[in-house]
Amino acid sequence: MKKISKILLASSLVLLAGCGGSSGSGSAAATETKDAKELYGCSVINVYNAGEYIGENVLGDFEKAYNATVKYETFDSNESMYTKLLGGSAYDVLVPSDYSIERLISENMLQKLDLNALENLDQLDPAVREMQKVFDPNLEYAVPYFWGSVGLVYNKNNVDPAVIKEKGWDILQDETYKGKVFMYDSQRDAFMVAFKALGYSMNTDDPAQIDAAFDWLVNMDKAVEPAYVTDEVIDAMMNGEKDIALMYSGDAAYVLSENEDMEFIEPDQGTNIWVDAMVIPANAGCPGLAHAFIDYITDYDASYQNSDEIGYTAVNRKVFEELSADDGTYGGISAYIPRSGYDKDEVFHFNETLRQELSDRWNKVKIGSN
Repeated sequence: MKKISKILLASSLVLLAGCGGSSGSGSAAATETKDAKELYGCSVINVYNAGEYIGENVLGDFEKAYNATVKYETFDSNESMYTKLLGGSAYDVLVPSDYSIERLISENMLQKLDLNALENLDQLDPAVREMQKVFDPNLEYAVPYFWGSVGLVYNKNNVDPAVIKEKGWDILQDETYKGKVFMYDSQRDAFMVAFKALGYSMNTDDPAQIDAAFDWLVNMDKAVEPAYVTDEVIDAMMNGEKDIALMYSGDAAYVLSENEDMEFIEPDQGTNIWVDAMVIPANAGCPGLAHAFIDYITDYDASYQNSDEIGYTAVNRKVFEELSADDGTYGGISAYIPRSGYDKDEVFHFNETLRQELSDRWNKVKIGSN
């Protein structure tokens, strides 16, 4: 799961949002109040999301709009979310990543959505809906929340843009940058880099290709001696502590908005393009209000506030166009506009065997031993 860094962003970017303001900012709270109890027979929903992955006022605005209560919990990974669900915890709305949704669907842990209760689906970016078909072929279980990619943030004063363009992921094996690299401490993302650098699918389960990717990462560890980090990479790159970092596009967008020396690249070898989406568990206690919540988040006002404050790419097409315009919050910031339609980019599929194989090898990479 990639969005835990939003603990940082929610506190920092809310100031930015308050200064600029959008034509729709705050207007959601001013709409006519509905009564959730009267409409759906319940007025409390439990929402399980990643980190601080939501605009500061979105939940409160929804509660006012529906005379309802949102009990909001956060998780630090798709895997920890899944474990909690297996333990019997019940939620009305989850916000997992693509491959995790694929798993939940296959294990009958989600309910199909009532598409007639979702009035704002036509506001979604068609490109994102097309990506959704990879893990939800009939578009019947999930509604996109944010989308993005994985790439490299680099200091263009210290790293030649032409060189990093030419080398792509292989720049992470260039000894020129020894001690100057942050590698995200995620087996899934790190092996994606290695697979793509070697010309393989990031969904491969070929033992020989997995071994080759492991060797690539061991060589990377020796060549550049990266610092293995998670959320702290945002402040660190914003402050220019190193020259290159593996980062999620939303975090990169924030770094680029704060430090003009930084740039973002999605290597030509291909990368992970991901979608996080809202789903309703099979055992949800208040599915009617859950649908209302999902529809509310999809609409312009909430979508604008979410993306403006959090930094990840909006799935609402109008919001995306406004925030990425020249005069928008993320105008001119390449990381806010993930690459789409590139044939070497992929969405992750769930593969438990592969996950376990990578986990064993990733620990060996980090201790510099094979």
